[in-house]
Amino acid sequence: MPALLLTCVQWRVSSMDYFREEYAKYDVLERVDMEMDDLLYLTEEMMAYLYDKREELQVTVPIGGEELPFFSEKEIRHMVDVKNLFSAGMDIRNGCLVFTLAAVIVMFAKKKGRTFLRTLQAGIGVFFAACGLLVALMLTDFNKYFTQFHLIFFDNDDWILDERVDRLINIVPEGFFSDTAFWIGGVFLGVCLLLFVGAEIILRLWGRNYLTEEKNGSVEIH
Repeated sequence: MPALLLTCVQWRVSSMDYFREEYAKYDVLERVDMEMDDLLYLTEEMMAYLYDKREELQVTVPIGGEELPFFSEKEIRHMVDVKNLFSAGMDIRNGCLVFTLAAVIVMFAKKKGRTFLRTLQAGIGVFFAACGLLVALMLTDFNKYFTQFHLIFFDNDDWILDERVDRLINIVPEGFFSDTAFWIGGVFLGVCLLLFVGAEIILRLWGRNYLTEEKNGSVEIH
C-alpha cells in the first residue's frame, strides 16, 4: 500500500498538464510575471532536479522580460530538503514494490494465494481507513495539517516562505498542494477499493472452484 500511495504522488507531480491547469487556476503567470511556456520549462527543470537528473536547482528564465535566476538561496536550501524527502519516498516505494513482488511469488509458489489475498485485503482496510481519516482531517483545516507535515519532515524553517519576496510559493501556493493532496487521496482510495473488490472476487471464484474440485476429488486450493 505504501508503494501505491507513493506511485500516486509520482504520477500526479510528473504531469505537466496538471501543472498547466493549476498555474491557470491560481493566476500564477501574473503572480510571477512569466509566460506559460517559460514557467513549464522551469517546472520541468525543477522536477528533473527532484529526480536527480540535474545537479543544480537554479534556473535562469525570463521574468518580466528580463533573464533572471528564479530561486532564492532560501528556496534552494528548502528544495534540497524536498529532494532528499522525495528521493527517500521513491526508495521506499521501490523497496515496497520489490518486497510485494517477492511476497506474491513466494505465497503463490507455496499455494498460499488465498492467504495472500486475505492479507492484502486486511492491509487495504488499514490503509483505506488511515487515508480516509487523513483526508477528512484535511477537509476540516488543510493549512493546519499541511503545517504539521512540514514540522514533522523538515528540521528547519526554510519551508516558511514569503509570497512577497519568494517566487516558489507563488508558483505552488497552498491551493496547489490541497488540490494535489486531495487528488492523490481520492485516487489512492479508489484504487484501494478496486483492489479489495478484485481480491474478493478472486477469493469467491476460488471458493466455487474448490467446492467443485472437492466433489470431484481434486487437490485442495489453499
